Amino acid sequence: MESKVLYYDKQGESIRCRVCPHNCLLDEGKFGVCGVRTVKNGELVAINYGEFTSAAVDPIEKKPLYHYKPSKSILSFGSFGCNMTCSFCQNYEISQSRPATQYMSIEKLINIIPTIENNVGIAFTYNEPMMWYEYIYEASKKIKENSNDTSVVVVTNGYINKEPLLKLLPYVDAMNIDLKGYTNKYYNKVCGARLEPVLETIKTANEHCHVEITTLLVSDENDSVEEVREIAQFVASVNENMPLHLSRYFPRYKMENEETKIEKIIRARYEATKYLKYVYVGNVGGVDNNTYCPKCNALLVRREGYSTEVYIKEDKCSLCGEKVHIII
Repeated sequence: MESKVLYYDKQGESIRCRVCPHNCLLDEGKFGVCGVRTVKNGELVAINYGEFTSAAVDPIEKKPLYHYKPSKSILSFGSFGCNMTCSFCQNYEISQSRPATQYMSIEKLINIIPTIENNVGIAFTYNEPMMWYEYIYEASKKIKENSNDTSVVVVTNGYINKEPLLKLLPYVDAMNIDLKGYTNKYYNKVCGARLEPVLETIKTANEHCHVEITTLLVSDENDSVEEVREIAQFVASVNENMPLHLSRYFPRYKMENEETKIEKIIRARYEATKYLKYVYVGNVGGVDNNTYCPKCNALLVRREGYSTEVYIKEDKCSLCGEKVHIII
């Protein structure tokens, strides 16, 4: 289904999209980098409104969110399109092409959410949700109007302009933002984007909702201790309680580098913990991903894969009373 794009400028016979930092200048029939916004009959439209490609009920830890509603499930929805072209994309079938879709009205979505056992709300994920902006903005707003207790989660690459981000954030409870590296060279070469807008999104989102960060450490690209240190220092400068997930890369899509060495991931985690209170490892079996009190080291949340046990009832350690920045 088509919908009018909310952010744009007309420039003569062309239209400049203002949803993301690419700011694509489009003529009739041409698509932006995202593959979902085009000019049709002189109007800028998104072709994926309400069109979903993927749906599942996932553990919220899979987003990954470790400090927001641990042990809960979340209904997860995705569409198609992305404004990055990451060489390692694990969902390239929906991010870099136009697959088959089904339409989901917002009203039907709202009715489905409470029917799912242990479900905390909705996560917009799988492809880049901000490329589904017109739909997720209206859906998030109506979901919150219907029930403020229903959580709205966005799993995003963070490549969005500030104005549309600020319009969406009042209806968002939690975000996981990919910080794919810490150099423009990496963002340009591997992702087809720039670093600075993502850093600004992280800063802005931190002021409005719960935020966790994920960095995929790619062999010989962004897996040096020095770059991980810079990432950890930046995250700490925004919020030292913000969880950082360091994930292991495996060859996928166009990227053929060897899988990241586990010892590099473990070393990176050790370095990041010098600056952050909560650092976790993804895509590596057998590692300790439990959450401990940063003051007394009491076990707060036990995790084995996606099986989670929560030992606290509020956002503080039951042993020493330290605030632990987990939303139960």
